[in-house]
Amino acid sequence: MESTREFLKRLGVETSDSGHRRWPDCVKARIVAETLLPGATVNDVARKYDLRPNHLSAWRRMAKDGDLVLPAPEAEADFAPLVVFDVEPPSPTEAAEPAYQAIEIMAGSVSVRLDGATPAGRIAEIVRALGGGA
Repeated sequence: MESTREFLKRLGVETSDSGHRRWPDCVKARIVAETLLPGATVNDVARKYDLRPNHLSAWRRMAKDGDLVLPAPEAEADFAPLVVFDVEPPSPTEAAEPAYQAIEIMAGSVSVRLDGATPAGRIAEIVRALGGGA
């Protein structure tokens, strides 16, 4: 069976010989995010990571104050996958109405507005750069 020290080391927590632990912010954030799951309690999550509940509560305050960035929830929203393709521009003999709508890409607090005539390849590049695709 894995010891607590081995478990924490696997997570990236540095433990000194005196027992002092150095918790990376990404680990703190992941642990705090666990406390926000339905049915989770600070005491249960603290016990899982061999933490004092008040220590975990301090990390929760850090997150609330914006000093600790939590990972995005895994399955918060249901969206269809992005499918983009190029469309031939209308010929001059077709209706004079604009054939293209504006495109808005949102990723967290970032919003990018593009002209509707933006090529599909460029849209895909922007989405990937914003972390929205592989």
